[in-house]
Amino acid sequence: MRSRYSAYATKFADYIYQTYAESSRVQQSINDISQWAQETTWLMLTIHSASEYTAVTHNTAVNSVNNEHNLPTVCFSAYYKHQSKYYLMRETSRFIFEQNQWRYLDGEVSSSEELAALKRNDLCFCQSQKKFKQCCGS
Repeated sequence: MRSRYSAYATKFADYIYQTYAESSRVQQSINDISQWAQETTWLMLTIHSASEYTAVTHNTAVNSVNNEHNLPTVCFSAYYKHQSKYYLMRETSRFIFEQNQWRYLDGEVSSSEELAALKRNDLCFCQSQKKFKQCCGS
């Protein structure tokens, strides 16, 4: 999860595409991912919870066609800036183990909201303890 977030933050579209599950890639294109990445600045990631990785979850993930509701998950929040507005998104992502690698299958966005405009001297929403103007607002 963190590597995919870092790839979004550094606009590494090819990596993002390669870490999608094969069944999810048909709905994606490197060009679309790249365009979204160029228009978006990712500011902060908070992981709230993740499934424990065990032999059982590994076997479940390997045999996911028959057991999609038991796939490993990661619940996270991410702050980002898109078209000069700031947003907070919360998602639960599902992962699958393919070709000896964990890949992103899909996610359910539980909330996505535009944040109220901060004043320059307010503390930044990313919890850096800096003023907004010296942090995400710069």
